[in-house]
Amino acid sequence: MAGPLHADPLEGPQPYPMPPPIPAPRDVAYPGVLKLTVDATDVERRIFRIHETIPLAGPGPMILLYPQWVPGGHSPRNALYDLAGLVVRVGGQVIPWTRDPVQVFAFHVTPPPGAGSLEVEFQYLSPTAGDQGRVVMTPEMLNAQWLNLAVYPAGYFSRRIQIEPSIRLPAGWGYGTALETAAVENGVIRFKPVEFDTLMDSPMFAGRYFKQYDLDTSGKSPVRLNIVADRPELLAAKPEQIELHRELVRQADRLYGARHYNHYDFLLALSDRLGGIGLEHHRSSENGADPEYFIDWDSDAPNRNLLPHEYNHSWDGKFRRPADLWTPNFNVPMRDSLLWVYEGQDQYWGYVLGARSGLNTKEQTLDALAMTAAQYSTGRPGRQWRSVEDTTNDPIVAGRRPIPWTSWQRSEDYYSEGQLVWLDVDTLIREKSGGKKSLDDFARAFFGVKDGSYTELPYTFDDVVKGLNDVLPYDWSGFLTTHMRDVAPAFPLEGLGRGGYQLVYTEKPTEFWKNNEAGRKTVDLTYSIGLGLGREAMITSVLWDGPAFKAGLSVGSKILAVNGIAYDTDKLKETITAAKASRDPITLIVKDGDHFRVVALDYHDGLRYPRLQRLPGKPDLLGKIYEPLK
Repeated sequence: MAGPLHADPLEGPQPYPMPPPIPAPRDVAYPGVLKLTVDATDVERRIFRIHETIPLAGPGPMILLYPQWVPGGHSPRNALYDLAGLVVRVGGQVIPWTRDPVQVFAFHVTPPPGAGSLEVEFQYLSPTAGDQGRVVMTPEMLNAQWLNLAVYPAGYFSRRIQIEPSIRLPAGWGYGTALETAAVENGVIRFKPVEFDTLMDSPMFAGRYFKQYDLDTSGKSPVRLNIVADRPELLAAKPEQIELHRELVRQADRLYGARHYNHYDFLLALSDRLGGIGLEHHRSSENGADPEYFIDWDSDAPNRNLLPHEYNHSWDGKFRRPADLWTPNFNVPMRDSLLWVYEGQDQYWGYVLGARSGLNTKEQTLDALAMTAAQYSTGRPGRQWRSVEDTTNDPIVAGRRPIPWTSWQRSEDYYSEGQLVWLDVDTLIREKSGGKKSLDDFARAFFGVKDGSYTELPYTFDDVVKGLNDVLPYDWSGFLTTHMRDVAPAFPLEGLGRGGYQLVYTEKPTEFWKNNEAGRKTVDLTYSIGLGLGREAMITSVLWDGPAFKAGLSVGSKILAVNGIAYDTDKLKETITAAKASRDPITLIVKDGDHFRVVALDYHDGLRYPRLQRLPGKPDLLGKIYEPLK
């Protein structure tokens, strides 16, 4: 007879010993200057070739780190998998390296006695197709992100490591970067030495078709718009369009009253070949826009918030950033708990500066706000179980991967729900102060301090509360806790009402809505039948507990027919409208993988699109907020 089915715990397996931890960074200077050379001329095969000289701090083993955590990405998402061909040499002799089995972004090397420096070579392989990751090199342009193109010694604050970078570009290419050029010799651009963290924060856009515009008219410090494009005709910006970008710089100056850079470079790629991006830096920003950004100006309004958003980050997010998000190097974990200030208030100011500069009209800005208000009320039932602050973990938890039920799971809602809450704060201050104070006063006092300094100034939750109380005494701690830290099923629309507007739904979409759908190549029926469609009638979103959800539809299915007739967008909308006068359900033939089925949507309220409507008798505070500062 068999014995009992259990084991003696003393005879079971025990944990395998962990390797020694990576040395913690110290705030001491690293001896010597690292030298980095990048060859970026292999644009057809999309290969960056890197050579780096690293002086040794002393004898014995050392650890080289490949940056892991991406500032502005708020996550450990750097593309280590695209590093290849790593070879380490001393005096021409190859020495072995070993990857750390736990911290896989770390490489152990043991230089021979008497060695003075390491020679490190590797390639960074840009994805060649969109399903491999973000494409950063094409035959027409490239985005050199130094986070991908360098390693650095462990055990030091990155700001205490000096590095001298250089790059070889294809002949005749122009470039933009916040780095300062020291010399151009034999086709190699050599930049002035900088701290390692400054290099990581100073990416480059370069391209065959390049144009640069001066946006600063005050003489205080240079601000430039550097544009690369897929084709030369895409660079044809009109003078009045460039003037609106200059006004963006002026309006930010009037808001903050200070600059935290000695020069600033907008990097703008007009491309559908280079991977899209919107990433902030202290003295620059990476921006990817539709190729027709300038030449199809009238219909591209939904895309013109990107530059105001990223520029505003120079103050909100880079100069001042959450204390638990600042780290001494790029391999110490970041904590994202205050992204509802970093990104949420920046989302608010991005739209405000966009309106004040004229990049978008007041009407376009209100229409965009209506879309946000609808999404973070009707379109986000996940508010019933998950707080805004908990969504600040999403960059780490989800890594911006597609998810099946966004409306219920939530996804980085600290951006736009944060925007609504900061609108509530602004209108509350204006109302309680009789129009004498506003969130502008907080912005200037909190983000606009220390003019000319670009040394980071971290903040905590208590600092934010104090800053608001300095503008207007109120229970801001309780207010922000309720709205951001607690689960708050009530819709965050108080700022709209206080601002003189209400959210309504009409059968016809706004022009902004139509342009947004056209630009994204989507059909958004979230607020009617509860789904969104992408290319070829593929379902891209389903509203949790909405009509489509109740009918059993999910993301990834394809609509083939509506009421027995082959799918057509106009036919679907006509059917939704006709169902208002009928009790019969809307029937869809749907293909779900290899399965075909007929589903019935019991919906009879017609097409519904959000817009803002003025409240009679209420002052137009939103209009006041969006007025240019004089």
